[in-house]
Amino acid sequence: MSKEIDDQISLEDMSEEIPEKIPAKFINSRVIIFNPLYASYLYVKKGFYGSPLGINKPRLEYFSKPSELSLIEACYLLEKNEITILDVKSNQLISREELYEIGKNSHHKFEEKYVIYKDLREKGYIPRPGLKFGADFVVYKKGPGLEHSPFIVHVLPHDSKITAIDMVRAGRLATSVRKKFVIANPLTNSYYFFEWFKP
Repeated sequence: MSKEIDDQISLEDMSEEIPEKIPAKFINSRVIIFNPLYASYLYVKKGFYGSPLGINKPRLEYFSKPSELSLIEACYLLEKNEITILDVKSNQLISREELYEIGKNSHHKFEEKYVIYKDLREKGYIPRPGLKFGADFVVYKKGPGLEHSPFIVHVLPHDSKITAIDMVRAGRLATSVRKKFVIANPLTNSYYFFEWFKP
């Protein structure tokens, strides 16, 4: 299929071809959606899930690349029965519980981050990876490409201590990128907003 035809494809026209559960594959600890149509559908129509491979800032339309789901996104979509994940090594489907265990064993603060990710999604927000801002999530109300994110969120581990220096550092970063800095407590699903004012 030529790029010109690719660019004209409408996800609306293709919606009848979307399965009830989008198939993904688990390869080398990564969750990949190889079908570009399904990847586009999850990103554009279902709420900005996944990151298209090789596309830095995807447009809100069909893209002709596979995408990668974070383990947190994949766990959430499994919980919502939106996807299936085939482990290519065992040729077996991975359950949500199995993927959650993989996440816990391979990522720092996975449990705490999942609690906050799920809570933000249930509240109608769109959390995306916040690594480039030095945070756990960057959070949108409408979605990337539609607005600048108003918040960056740092999830506190259950046994963590945050120092005044940590708060000042995070606050300065948030202010420099014109976002509100939020500390999230996964034990109570509480959010603490910080704003810095120039004297």
